[in-house]
Amino acid sequence: MALASARFDEARRRARRLVAAALDLTPAEIFARLDRMITEDEGDRVAALLRRALSHEPLSRILGRREFWGLEFALSPDTLDPRPETETVVEAALARLGERDRPYRLLDLGTGSGCLLVALLSELPEASGIALDRSAGAVATARRNAERLGVGARARFAVGDWTSALRGSFDAIVANPPYIESPEMARLPREVRDHDPKLALDGGVDGLDACRAIAADVSRLLRPGGIFACEVGSGQEVAVAVLLTAGGLVIDGIVPDLAGIARCVVARRPA
Repeated sequence: MALASARFDEARRRARRLVAAALDLTPAEIFARLDRMITEDEGDRVAALLRRALSHEPLSRILGRREFWGLEFALSPDTLDPRPETETVVEAALARLGERDRPYRLLDLGTGSGCLLVALLSELPEASGIALDRSAGAVATARRNAERLGVGARARFAVGDWTSALRGSFDAIVANPPYIESPEMARLPREVRDHDPKLALDGGVDGLDACRAIAADVSRLLRPGGIFACEVGSGQEVAVAVLLTAGGLVIDGIVPDLAGIARCVVARRPA
């Protein structure tokens, strides 16, 4: 098997999903179709997807979608591929908002595919939200995802650079800003380096450029008692907490992901 020979992890599972995508089937349906030969056209489609996989293009990019929070999000070249650890931000925000049926106002900074805002709106039926991204392409993708996943009427999307153009008061603000240190960009795995947008990855020399910009102004946009939940890179939690404290917020918690890595810093505007 080509994927196994190339030392890909979970080669069999990857192969099943590739074949399923090429034949427009679910992975489970593949087994029910083993009693027939595939056509030449189907074989060509399988070979084309295999070539992409062997070049280290992530399966989610090949399929054009990624599951996040139990929802399927379309991807585009302008959006970060949502990772499971980012669900930590959703969990942290929901745990602190409390009652699910209140008309919360939410803000998502650097929305990418829209996964954070859409996931929150899917859990908070009376809430509404605004999502910003510096990339117009990402904003268009996020808007389509919100509409397709049934929360488009409660979400607004705009192109913007963090908090500078915003007004208003929000109950919760979430963010997954770029936090990779610039010198580390060249050492990222090919699946990330070659396929995720640099704009969504590169956080400057120390990885904290975006966090600095957000922390300096985010308190202005929170109602008293409102929360800010921010994804951070491994080892950045203390530095980000210091920035948020300097910006007038009180640290509410540092939340680990399933691997035990400090992944989300939560802060609150004093009541």
